[in-house]
Amino acid sequence: MSTTICVNIQTKEKLKLIKKHPKESFNSVIERLTSMALDEDELSDEAIQGIEEALEDIKMGRTYSEDEVKKELGLL
Repeated sequence: MSTTICVNIQTKEKLKLIKKHPKESFNSVIERLTSMALDEDELSDEAIQGIEEALEDIKMGRTYSEDEVKKELGLL
């Protein structure tokens, strides 16, 4: 079963750029994009709390640069 959809020319051109090969159908491109956009695994409360804590650390400047970490680990 198929349905016709209307997309503007700019969107169609973007979809063409995303094709893996010239003969790939727009349906395949859209299926791939929608599967990438939909996250079927919900985050646990623990994961959400960890993300919120990490964002707070970033906001408060409690971060380390890559060079600082390398130095601490003796990699520099």
